[in-house]
Amino acid sequence: MMLPLDRLSTPCYVTDAALLQRNLDILDGVQQCTGCKILLALKGFAMWNVFPDIRKVLHGIAASSLHEAQLGREEFNKEVHVYAPAYRGDEFDTLVNLADHIIFNSFSQWKKFRGRVKSVECGLRVNPEHSEVAVKLYDPCAPGSRLGIRRSEFDPDALDGISGLHFHTLCELNSDALERTLPAFEQRFGMFIPRMRWINFGGGHHITRPDYDVDRLCRIIHDFKERHPVTVYLEPGEAIALNTGFLVASVLDIVHNEMDIAILDTSAAAHMPDVLEMPYRPRIEGAGQPGELPHTFRLGGLTCLAGDVIGDYSFPQPLKPGDKLVFHDMAHYTMVKNTTFNGVRLPDIVLYDSRSGDLRTVRQFTYSDYKTRLGGLG
Repeated sequence: MMLPLDRLSTPCYVTDAALLQRNLDILDGVQQCTGCKILLALKGFAMWNVFPDIRKVLHGIAASSLHEAQLGREEFNKEVHVYAPAYRGDEFDTLVNLADHIIFNSFSQWKKFRGRVKSVECGLRVNPEHSEVAVKLYDPCAPGSRLGIRRSEFDPDALDGISGLHFHTLCELNSDALERTLPAFEQRFGMFIPRMRWINFGGGHHITRPDYDVDRLCRIIHDFKERHPVTVYLEPGEAIALNTGFLVASVLDIVHNEMDIAILDTSAAAHMPDVLEMPYRPRIEGAGQPGELPHTFRLGGLTCLAGDVIGDYSFPQPLKPGDKLVFHDMAHYTMVKNTTFNGVRLPDIVLYDSRSGDLRTVRQFTYSDYKTRLGGLG
């Protein structure tokens, strides 16, 4: 992938419309094959400037808050599905007016708000008590999880007005993980499916990853719908934007402390927090593992956090101030999670189309973005 680096000011997030369309074609193939409906989970990717392209393919959005629901209604304006661990009473009526589906995390929440849902489709999130995710921070079915109703807490007598069930057990996983999850879900909650119109398989399906078994996913959905004639929803966040975006950064300085350290104008802590939370090592264009290429550097962020370190990489030539580095797969869980820690300026948001060469900066951040987060307009 060759970006027009000479046309980019750093740091910046760059989303390639051509790569996004490639993902949408794969997702649409799953929809056409199975009749399922795929939603964009805004918690993973909410760059609304590209919603017009996504809206042509996907059926709607999945929101986890009032603001996400409002963005989905204003800028996507197809189906709006909402789930949150709990809802605020002072926001709920506004949320109802934005949503098509509202999913409740507990029977107590359902009983509290059922009189205020009007004509919205209502569902319950259930916990199949089946873990597939290795990193506990991202495992919604870990012991003691607050997410979803376990079978022992499920109240079959309180289902009047409930039209669907939702489960979520995956994170960045292949279709074999879903195939193992469904028996656990059906064993615990299958007897209630005949009372439902839809089942939401949640997110975490890495459908557009090169090694993802799409044929297996289609077979799983087909088989499920043969057993249960309901509408099936999937709501991945990453699969829409996977491998479509980049973070371009520049080297500001080189220091030495037992090894060469390059300080960049970006930050793991502020601009790509999953590098520290997950944790994981992002791929950099033209770089290798430490010692693989002649010159090894530790890449450090711009904040004062001691652990703001992206990782150790090797390069064909020594890094020097002014060099630009391209981090891969930086569209999802970056723009939606970044912070202004230390007052560090947020990266520009850029839309690029590798088919035509068109490049457009859709957002630049300034001091006022930092200041107004922390107080009045002044």
